[in-house]
Amino acid sequence: MANIIDKFRLDGKVAWITGASYGLGLAYATAYAEAGAKIAFNDINQELVDRGLSEYKKLGIEAYGAVCDVTKEDQVAKFVSDVKAKLGSIDILVNNAGIIKRIPMHEMKIEEWNQVINVDLTGPFICAKAVLPDMIEKQSGKIINACSMMSEFGRETVSAYAAAKGGLKMLTRNICSEYGQFNIQCNAIGPGYIATPQTAPLREKQADGSMHPFDRFIRSKTPAQRWGKTEDLMGLAVFLASPASDFINGQVVYIDGGISAYIGQDPGNLDPSKFAAEEEDDTIKVND
Repeated sequence: MANIIDKFRLDGKVAWITGASYGLGLAYATAYAEAGAKIAFNDINQELVDRGLSEYKKLGIEAYGAVCDVTKEDQVAKFVSDVKAKLGSIDILVNNAGIIKRIPMHEMKIEEWNQVINVDLTGPFICAKAVLPDMIEKQSGKIINACSMMSEFGRETVSAYAAAKGGLKMLTRNICSEYGQFNIQCNAIGPGYIATPQTAPLREKQADGSMHPFDRFIRSKTPAQRWGKTEDLMGLAVFLASPASDFINGQVVYIDGGISAYIGQDPGNLDPSKFAAEEEDDTIKVND
């Protein structure tokens, strides 16, 4: 029997993380590189690709990056072909690219609805479709979709996003159902509320020193009483991409500090002083 730690290694595997110039995509890619994988990523324009390449270089990661719109089938096909020529066929796909538009449903234009659905649901379909033939041929592959708390819950102003993420949950299950026979596993990660530069304004202290109302709300709904960190997602990302998860298929795993299992408490019961010394570090690091 192989050493159990070895089952989490990704040596020689080619991992494609969509939209991984920064944020959670960069965190996933960093974890995969540390586990031994070769990294490929795309983004919507050259400026973002260059930003990503710079970040990977700072982290000591050699990565292939190129412009590719995940909603354009011809661009995705070319990207997959280029990666195969440069790194080898793709073993791991992480459908990370996504957008959200916070607009009341009755005010949302059909063009805005379509854009969210195209990026967050059709994009993962197109990317998965592009890598599946090689995975079938190799009788091996991992597809990991970026679901959300909105794959399970509704919330005001995010109708298109919730519809797309709910659809992505079912696409995850269907890929499992259709391609599990080829030793291809498709699972999803459902992040809770994560402390990133993008969510920093929601955690800022108010002018009077009080907690931001949304920060108080999220902590009151989370048993851990904190926001997640990018590194909280990295272990599961590696696990779902590794041989250690070969008999796990069609699952959505929520990394949310328990929020999906908890009805919550009165936000007024939180003690702000408990969080005063909490330090947030959004920097992604590779272990020595």
